[in-house]
Amino acid sequence: MAKHLCAIDQGTTQTTVLVLSEELEILSRVSREFSQIYPHPGWVEHDPEAIWNSVTGALNSALRRAEITGDDLAGIGITNQRETTVLWERSTGRPIHNAIVWQCRRTADLCDELRNGGHAETFSQATGLVLDPYFSGTKVRWILDHVADARSRAEAGELAFGTMDSYLVWKLTGGVSHVTDLSNASRTLMCNIHRGAWDPELLKLLDIPASLLPKIVGNSGVVGETRGVDGLPDGIPISGMAGDQQAALFGQACFTEGSVKCTYGTGSFLMMNVGSKPVSSSRGLLSTVAWQLDGRITYALEGSLFIAGAAVQWLRDGLGIIPNAPDSERLALEVEDTGGVIFVPALAGLGAPHWRPEARGIISGLTRSTTGAHLARACLEGIALQVTDLIGAMQLDADRPLNVLKVDGGAAANDLLMQFQADVLQTTLSRPVNLETTAIGAAFLAGLGVGVWKDTDAVREAWQQERRFEPSLSAAAVEAILQRWHEAVAKA
Repeated sequence: MAKHLCAIDQGTTQTTVLVLSEELEILSRVSREFSQIYPHPGWVEHDPEAIWNSVTGALNSALRRAEITGDDLAGIGITNQRETTVLWERSTGRPIHNAIVWQCRRTADLCDELRNGGHAETFSQATGLVLDPYFSGTKVRWILDHVADARSRAEAGELAFGTMDSYLVWKLTGGVSHVTDLSNASRTLMCNIHRGAWDPELLKLLDIPASLLPKIVGNSGVVGETRGVDGLPDGIPISGMAGDQQAALFGQACFTEGSVKCTYGTGSFLMMNVGSKPVSSSRGLLSTVAWQLDGRITYALEGSLFIAGAAVQWLRDGLGIIPNAPDSERLALEVEDTGGVIFVPALAGLGAPHWRPEARGIISGLTRSTTGAHLARACLEGIALQVTDLIGAMQLDADRPLNVLKVDGGAAANDLLMQFQADVLQTTLSRPVNLETTAIGAAFLAGLGVGVWKDTDAVREAWQQERRFEPSLSAAAVEAILQRWHEAVAKA
């Protein structure tokens, strides 16, 4: 039996394909970027065909670099930018409009209308989400209302809706499989996460015909086979799917209740496994599906920060004090501490748990002796302190302690940031060998689906730790840092 796995990581700005061995050795990695489309201020679109071309281009290049063929693949796993919405013709597979991206704010008025109509609690209780343009449901409604004949064609069963996982499976299987996994379905405002099914009441409120919707499936298991894909033989199983943050949680082997991962990318995404029952948040976090395996649903709490690695990019591009993002650590290590400088990186407002979109970044504690090194260190510490606030809110909502934080994403390679994070959390951090846990999660799910791994215990054994970071500051020192931080946040 072939044991190689292919992970398709379909992101917001590029598609990355990894070919991995059973031992999770990365045999090849190829990325293909595609264009961002901004028709109006606050609107963001993608060309679905450009995304598909990025997938096939990266896939074929990755196989060539790994010096294998499609016949050597045991399965394909997919992970994707969540909430991004596309509608296409069932007969031809052609999209009827550009995909509306998760970042797009065009449906803000519709969200306000539903909220003012008293429906916010209905959506919240069923989906664990808030009424916001971020999610897919109002995007579908916009396309039905604004594309000629879209509604009548949808009601006639001529059109299909999907998030990117669904669209890619349709394309990979030559239009045979119209499915979505439960983690992606849970981000649409149309899925009742308690039942793991589309919700007729929500569809009625959104005025979306059920005939558009894909079948909801679990996250691991064969949902179709390749058919008619350039460069690939027919018959390769598509055997794992998950939204990007859920895939990262799975890729970090966070299978026990209370386990937490934080992805340090442009922003930061925090997710906690809360077990077999969803947990409602009173602190602005989202309740969502983590995954569904063998019919059993695991739930998660999720919180996100708008700015993490983007703050380091600002040091590079805005202030020009570092030539490259990784140089932030080198510069920050030139000083032993921040010299009293606190940087609140609210460059796009403050997200959970503060939820202050009007907030602006602030640097406090400047003196004549402040240098670029102090600013660089304060920037890294500000990222960690934001995460600390978010983890505190998550622990209170879930009523669970944090024993270990698993970390991933590009900025998790910064040892200084990770050590300070461990210090202010007073908690151990665990960093994996491979920081691309989103793709690793897709590979794990695909491998489970075709028997490369027997169960999650075998997946846990396959996961590899690269380094642990243990707290080194005293509780008194941490308390003083947090006090200065909270005083600065209040002024942001």
